[in-house]
Amino acid sequence: MESFNIAILGCGTVGGGVARILLDMKEDLSARSSVNINLYKIVELCPKNASERFNLPMNLFCGNGKDLTKEEAKKFIFEIIKSDKIDLVVETIGGSDDFIFDIVVGICKSKKHLVTANKALLAEKGKDIFAAAEENDVNVGFEAAVCAAIPIIRTLKESFSGDSIVSISGIMNGTSNYILSKMQDENLDFKDALKLAQEGGYAEADPTLDINGYDAGHKLVILIKLAFGLDLTIDQLSVKGIENIDKEDIDFANEINSKIKLICYAKRIDSKIFATISPMMVKKNNFLSEVNGATNAVRIVNKYSGRHILLGKGAGSFETASSIVADIVFIARYSEKMQNSYWKSDFDFIDAKHFIFPYIITFETIDIPGITGLITTSVGQQNINIDTVSHNRHNKDKAVFSVATMPTTLKQINDAIMEIKNSKPEVLLSQPKIIPILY
Repeated sequence: MESFNIAILGCGTVGGGVARILLDMKEDLSARSSVNINLYKIVELCPKNASERFNLPMNLFCGNGKDLTKEEAKKFIFEIIKSDKIDLVVETIGGSDDFIFDIVVGICKSKKHLVTANKALLAEKGKDIFAAAEENDVNVGFEAAVCAAIPIIRTLKESFSGDSIVSISGIMNGTSNYILSKMQDENLDFKDALKLAQEGGYAEADPTLDINGYDAGHKLVILIKLAFGLDLTIDQLSVKGIENIDKEDIDFANEINSKIKLICYAKRIDSKIFATISPMMVKKNNFLSEVNGATNAVRIVNKYSGRHILLGKGAGSFETASSIVADIVFIARYSEKMQNSYWKSDFDFIDAKHFIFPYIITFETIDIPGITGLITTSVGQQNINIDTVSHNRHNKDKAVFSVATMPTTLKQINDAIMEIKNSKPEVLLSQPKIIPILY
């Protein structure tokens, strides 16, 4: 049986999981791919720690098992890139800086296949990476880059190739979902829920990319490329995180029979594509409202086959590693028939402010008689139909209440708020909070 040699760059949480699965399942993986899949070398700064954590033989690590400096690791990485004994390289170092970009492009240019879970790199620089792979007749596997163990990439590329995707919506960041679940189920405020997520290993010491929506945004950029053929950057998307969600928002969600979730959303209407990442009030009859904890879920609606839901672990060592290993097997078996390029469309990407959606608007105002009527009148003057108005929360000399609208545009809502500011500048005590409602 022909050998298919694998090198792993980085042996932390994900890379170590990949190495362990490759060793544990060597015979099964080789049988499934019809080649002898062989873990050949690993580059890791602290091999002793990785060896102990994942029970890996020390002879697999470059440098004879001693700790490496960054310069030594770099030297070994470029030796692997130049080696004619290695067929595929797994990149689990992470990051999207020029150093990592040069590594992955170098892998492709050296006629080696690449597998990575690096969503930020693919979202920001994927076009150049895939071009390098095409030019050198190698393949890029990236199933693990979006929702870890959920096979969303292959589903979009292969399973739905005979259909037309209408919309994608989902919970694609486990950290934010865990925090929001704790806030809603245990009545915690944001800071306490975040601390609990960090203590439980669901959030990093620096959770910025998780809570500000950009981790989810990188994933949505990748899915939009596959589903709709648009080569976007995250800077083109409307991205809002969960850091400003508070108990009052959760109370208002309960009033309209909803739960708050950080939602990735993209929809095609004729030749126009709308997309956003935002906390949304998800109605309880929508399956996504019941996806709790660190779980991820993706809801796809197709023109012909209807609605599909994929649910599973969106992070974790072996969960992510299993998707990487699946890519390895797929490339080992089908590399000659695979292609990296995605279909390209001439659809127009439309700013989210023009997308028609129902919204809930939370106002913090001075507490005077008739304040609710004043606000709702201004909203109605922008041709916005109001669905419900919440109970008014009185707190000393201020009032807090929400207005749930029928489907409208964010532009109309912003125009209504501007009208209130212009006509009654003393009324609003803070910028109103606007959250979409997802049915």
